[in-house]
Amino acid sequence: MSKIHIPTPLRQYVGKHSTVEVKGTTVAEAMNALVAQHPEVRRHLYTDDGKLRAFVNLYLNDEDIRYLQKEATAVKEGDNISIVPSIAGGAENILVSPHSPRLGGGASANQDPSLRLG
Repeated sequence: MSKIHIPTPLRQYVGKHSTVEVKGTTVAEAMNALVAQHPEVRRHLYTDDGKLRAFVNLYLNDEDIRYLQKEATAVKEGDNISIVPSIAGGAENILVSPHSPRLGGGASANQDPSLRLG
């Protein structure tokens, strides 16, 4: 069996477990086994047409599956799959490098309102 590591925000949909043991020979099979055991988590991981949501990243033993064979990546006994949601956001004050070609001279978002994200 392999273990899928569940991020804190999704644990409420998998019985509050931090890991779930699953069988599968690929990442896709392992993820299908997770969803079969805990159907409530499906809508948080997959779109209505069954595609992995864009903000959901999967890692097999610390390797991003996007750089392997994606969901077809082979899984072996004892492997660990981690679900890592993307984190978006920004800071109100962003410092720009003194080498910035756009502003130069160490300008910051406080000096150029077009650089503010918030």
